[in-house]
Amino acid sequence: MEETALVIALVGVLGIGAQWVAWRTGWPAIVLMLAAGFLAGPVLGIFDPELTFGEMLEPMVAIGVALILFEGGLSLDFRELRHAGGGVLRLATVGVIVGWFLGSVAGNWIAGLAWPVAILFGGILIVTGPTVVIPLLRQSSIQARPASILKWEAIVNDPTGALCAVIAYEYFRLSADGATVFEVVPPLLIAAALAGLIGYAAAVVIAWSFPRGLIPEYLKVPVLLTTVIAVFVLSNLIEHEAGLVAVTVMGVALANMNVSSLRSIHPFKQNIAVLLVSGIFILLSSSLNFSDLEFFNWRFAGFLVALLFVVRPATVLISLLGSSVPWNERLLLAWIAPRGIVLVAISGLFALRLTELGFEGGSVLIGLSFAVVVVTIVAHGFTIDLVARLLKVKGNTRPGLLIVGSTPWSIDLALQMQALKTPVTVVDSSWQRLASARQKGLPYYHGEILNEATEHNLDLSPFQTLVAATDNEAYNALVCNEFAYEIGRDSVYQLGEAGDDDDRHAIPLSLRGRALFEAGFGVAEVNELGKKGWVIRKTKLTEEFTFEDALEKLPKDGHLLMLLRDTGQMRFFTHAARPEPRAGDTVISYSPPQPKTAEEAAAKRSGKRGGGNPQPA
Repeated sequence: MEETALVIALVGVLGIGAQWVAWRTGWPAIVLMLAAGFLAGPVLGIFDPELTFGEMLEPMVAIGVALILFEGGLSLDFRELRHAGGGVLRLATVGVIVGWFLGSVAGNWIAGLAWPVAILFGGILIVTGPTVVIPLLRQSSIQARPASILKWEAIVNDPTGALCAVIAYEYFRLSADGATVFEVVPPLLIAAALAGLIGYAAAVVIAWSFPRGLIPEYLKVPVLLTTVIAVFVLSNLIEHEAGLVAVTVMGVALANMNVSSLRSIHPFKQNIAVLLVSGIFILLSSSLNFSDLEFFNWRFAGFLVALLFVVRPATVLISLLGSSVPWNERLLLAWIAPRGIVLVAISGLFALRLTELGFEGGSVLIGLSFAVVVVTIVAHGFTIDLVARLLKVKGNTRPGLLIVGSTPWSIDLALQMQALKTPVTVVDSSWQRLASARQKGLPYYHGEILNEATEHNLDLSPFQTLVAATDNEAYNALVCNEFAYEIGRDSVYQLGEAGDDDDRHAIPLSLRGRALFEAGFGVAEVNELGKKGWVIRKTKLTEEFTFEDALEKLPKDGHLLMLLRDTGQMRFFTHAARPEPRAGDTVISYSPPQPKTAEEAAAKRSGKRGGGNPQPA
């Protein structure tokens, strides 16, 4: 009992630790998790999951994969298909057929697998998997359309690949008794369709019951997770691996039913996904034995090369012939196809079944599937940024600033940040208030930032900092609290509390964003200072021109707003934090107008137009 608990703790530490190291270093998290599990398992022998969990390991991994697929389905919105739908449809239909055929041929001709084993493994190779694709997309910055195609393909093709493997296995099992393809395939497709209907029915029940208060708030997450597991198990009773189809359909259906109640559980389900991905990768990689790799030879190495440079590129390029997807995006899709948990889990399951049926080569699938996972994850994980940059499908890598509220102060801030090459967008629900942003050529979004539709109409991925600067401080706090999880609690800011002492604590600090300025300027104060001519200034620090020199140049009563690093990272001066300046930083300040020169004062008295205030460069 204590040993099992210790293994569970170690799996958590290794998985989350690998995720943290990936966050600090920028390395692919999946690669680090595979390495951590491999070291803990076969290399150092710290623990053996199969010995610890026994027969429970397979159902644990299966349920974990089901929950991951469901969570991935919840992230799929049909509105994304307006730009990526053609590519997704082709990869989910033509791509499946072409990929299955080419993978089977490569497995037989190059790897030397028997035809039944090669055909079954070719079906499994269709999967890419959200467990590896989504973390790669999160760490890299790829343009919206190819990223959407990769995400949709990964989630849709996971159950499709499992279904292809089931079809191949059932055919070879029943063909010994004289069964034909037409006797085997239709019942399996009917079973898959029935599983999809079960998943859809479960989504309808959830979407109907949650908004009507039939489920209390504290039970919504437990009910949802229990329903997913029940749907998965029930569908698997109908047909092996049909549960993956059911939970994927359930997730996609719920995502497109506009159930507002689900917004509150998004942080929890994303946390669950991170924990499951980390844990399952550690368990699977640590359960690998060196005996599984003893069959590895030059033919398997050639198969891996063919999979990377022939099978995947040919599958994508053939599938997208005549489509509207640009060629540079096609080439990126042709390269990126990492495999993950589902490939290993399904291969392990069918390796045992093929061996029982007497097919030669079934036992090598476990080692070969791990080799495919390791090679594709390493190859694609370490090259996705480089390939995206060479093909010019790289998104904006410089951290962006999202400003909520179009006011004179926020427009001034946006202009200064745009001049410093920082991606910036101003959001406001009033078209009239956005007039200034439009006139000055600033990127803007007209809509309610808290509306659920905004998540799909406004791409939030480029923005790593949010500043709420509307005239309503309570609304600013609401915006910061809403986006704290997605952007980061330490990266959402609002203008500080204004008013008398009775009003200062009207909004709990736990709900507010971090207060801008060390003085905690409020909305009314900033607007009043703006009327007096206060402006936002920027000053570049060098080895010769230090932060102390910049402070001396700052007009009296001026206030520091932020430091902008050379990398584009923004570090704000707040009542709770004071960033450390260094050479290369740009100091952004809010200060009163500089005293006018005698010539400017004389020009003003004579009615002539004076020059503008010089700003430090």
